[in-house]
Amino acid sequence: MTRPPGGYRLRIAGHLDDHWSAWFGGLTLTYEGDGTTALSGAVADQAELHGLLAKVRDLGVTLISVEAVGPARPAP
Repeated sequence: MTRPPGGYRLRIAGHLDDHWSAWFGGLTLTYEGDGTTALSGAVADQAELHGLLAKVRDLGVTLISVEAVGPARPAP
């Protein structure tokens, strides 16, 4: 069964520079007041999600949370 891409938000410790957005597949980086960064956007499937988690691991930053935020909106 094929499902549309889901939306996810990953929170990590610290603030990443904007250039990391491209490395994370174009996810949107949002800097939170508590010193964390939220990476959010469409994730096509579990394989892509696991790839993003591997990138967080490889970058050596602390993963705080992963949240499914519902179906992604189509690009305008």
